[in-house]
Amino acid sequence: MAKYGEGDKRWIVEERPDGANVHNWHWAETDCLPWSKTFFTKSLSDLTILDGQGNLRIKTKKVEKVDGEAYVNIRKGKVIPGYEISLSVSWEGEAKDGEGKTLLKAEGNLEIPYISDENADEDPEVKVTVKDEGPIGKALKEAMLAKGKALVLEKVRNFVQAMAKGGPVKDELEAKKSAPKTNTTTSNSNSAAVSKEKVGVEKEAKKEVKKEGKKGFKTITMSEKFNCRAKDMYEILMDENRWKGFTQSNARISKEVGGQFSIFDGSVTGINLELQEGKLIAQRWRFGSWPDGIDSTVRLVFNEPEPGVTIIKLTHTDVPEEDRYGNATVVENTERGWRDLIFNKIRAVFGFGI
Repeated sequence: MAKYGEGDKRWIVEERPDGANVHNWHWAETDCLPWSKTFFTKSLSDLTILDGQGNLRIKTKKVEKVDGEAYVNIRKGKVIPGYEISLSVSWEGEAKDGEGKTLLKAEGNLEIPYISDENADEDPEVKVTVKDEGPIGKALKEAMLAKGKALVLEKVRNFVQAMAKGGPVKDELEAKKSAPKTNTTTSNSNSAAVSKEKVGVEKEAKKEVKKEGKKGFKTITMSEKFNCRAKDMYEILMDENRWKGFTQSNARISKEVGGQFSIFDGSVTGINLELQEGKLIAQRWRFGSWPDGIDSTVRLVFNEPEPGVTIIKLTHTDVPEEDRYGNATVVENTERGWRDLIFNKIRAVFGFGI
């Protein structure tokens, strides 16, 4: 993930004298790390976990650190969040006997090493430690993990949802949506300016990937070349052991039409719709983070214009613009996944680079 401020300059709008970013056509990027620190500090400080249940009292003390990066990109009015954050929270606990006498006061730490927009649909790992590793200290630690983990993860999910809505720029976006429209002359002038900008951006970017389709859904198309025979690429994409090898993740793949598959540790599941060895793979794909009931269709057409050179044409239709949490990064992440996690990995692992 590119760090804040290091994005491709072709997509970052230069400051205009009037400070305007017409219709948010270019990327408008906002650093959200300070806002994220404030969010977690308010959410996770002095949070009561247990208040006497089982003769235990546990609460968080304060957020010790929030490290990493967080930003929100706005383009054409769309919110595209990005973040990779780790955080640490101190906690304290007290155990009493049946008569109310204090047996032990202990302190510890709760860590979440990785909160990322790429895994927004999954609960992150939570680690709990305690300074006193005696029997009572361990009991406090286990209680903190058992009762505190759910509360902390709820706050993390609130953060994910807030970032999906724009984080610190949410109010600004809502104000723009409710602002009165300008007069016709100004609107026409702005529309002309936007159209001119759009043409320039499209020419300059020379994007190979095309995204279009019915409202709320997009189509991704790309063409990739490999230094191998078509049947070799077909076998790699349909063999679960090879999938495990180049993705370093679990996979189960049926080689029969109507058979099911599960890849990337179950993050993607689907069914084989049509298979022609060395020529075509058509599948129904679904990501676990997508809203319920939504499936997409993948078509991989293999062409071998000359022996030892294979061109794969990908068409991935009905990709939703947003996941179940409102994150508008689905199309970008899916496109990047095909290119970086599948096609480029195959080139690197099997030596099929061109």
